[in-house]
Amino acid sequence: MKKLLLVALLSGFSMHALAQDAGELLKASDRARGGIKGGVVWEAKITTVEDGESSERTFAVKAKSDDAHVESLAPARNKGEVFLFNDRNMWFFKPSLRKPVSISARQKLSGQAANGDIASTNYARDYTATVVGDEKVNGQDTKVLLLKAKSNQVTYDQVKYWVSKKDKLALKAEFMTLQGTPFKVATFEYKNTMAAEGKKFPFISKMVIQDSKFPANQSTIEYTKPQAEELSSSLFNVNNLSR
Repeated sequence: MKKLLLVALLSGFSMHALAQDAGELLKASDRARGGIKGGVVWEAKITTVEDGESSERTFAVKAKSDDAHVESLAPARNKGEVFLFNDRNMWFFKPSLRKPVSISARQKLSGQAANGDIASTNYARDYTATVVGDEKVNGQDTKVLLLKAKSNQVTYDQVKYWVSKKDKLALKAEFMTLQGTPFKVATFEYKNTMAAEGKKFPFISKMVIQDSKFPANQSTIEYTKPQAEELSSSLFNVNNLSR
């Protein structure tokens, strides 16, 4: 009986330690995708190929903690449109509207990119992480995490996430339904460098999102001009959008 109790206690301790490791790894990987406590800004260009047709959109992104202000810069017909992320709530505004309208992070933004893909990543807040394996991705050793959404307000219900052991950078993701079926696959590159919180670290430069069944349908998000910047909290106040 004592042996069984000891085994149960050790097993419980091991599971708790693994959960902590998964959470810490996820938190570390968020930093390189905009999950920084202080303010950070960058430009994002989305190039989409859908059923043989291509299009481009460019955004100015300003993020701080759990909030983000995303303004459309191009094409001209979309200039001045704003997507506002306020904690897990999301709003859309354009000059022709009298007031902002509530939208979902899951809605399509451009091709394979959803609204939530354009803002900073805070997976450590939005998902419960579990380590489910070890694999190599492009020759790098990774921990494979299974992420389950804590709320239906986040972009995806489940994510299978490959994070490098050495650099703690996300290298690949499968975005899945509640039933665990992958419907989009993403890969990441980190050729930018950021300086924030007194440290220099790699910062995302490209995210390619493909349809799982039709890989030719894809959206490429290129990140440029990333830098730390002090941002006023008023920027993320939905009541200020229509003023």
